[in-house]
Amino acid sequence: MSINHERLHAEREGDFVVFLVGMRINRLRAVHRWLPVFLSAPRMIREQEREPVGLLESRSMLVSPREFQFVQYWESFAALRDYAREGGEHRSMWSRFNGELADGAVGIWHETYLVREGEYETVYRNMPPTGLGAAPGTDQVPAAGQRETAGGRLGVTDGSDAPVAADGGDRR
Repeated sequence: MSINHERLHAEREGDFVVFLVGMRINRLRAVHRWLPVFLSAPRMIREQEREPVGLLESRSMLVSPREFQFVQYWESFAALRDYAREGGEHRSMWSRFNGELADGAVGIWHETYLVREGEYETVYRNMPPTGLGAAPGTDQVPAAGQRETAGGRLGVTDGSDAPVAADGGDRR
């Protein structure tokens, strides 16, 4: 992946969804209980890549030796909900987790955030496209002018409120 050295901001038309989902291994020795849940996550991503129904981008993170998380960007809550409820890998694992795997050896969690157009801000520097900036249909534009600061990118300032100058000096 090519690294973009300039300061960039991701801009996207329309609303989108940020979905955080993770698992925690509660009993390390119960591998037969948590391993199926752990292995289902990459299968769900591959399923989405083969037949996309709204997943724009997904990033995985190892939080600790016991915790694994994904940050996902979805085109809409309806697309996320439809994927979760339809047949396929997620529906199958959801049933297993609530049935035979519900003994507490592994925990799962998720949080869903509905993001309105223009009510988010991003900045990337010395990074390849990542997160929202890597999602299809998202443009990466220079974080300059009004987009110079978080407040400017959110439209609450004119972008002249940066405490640090481009050369690293203090603006105050």
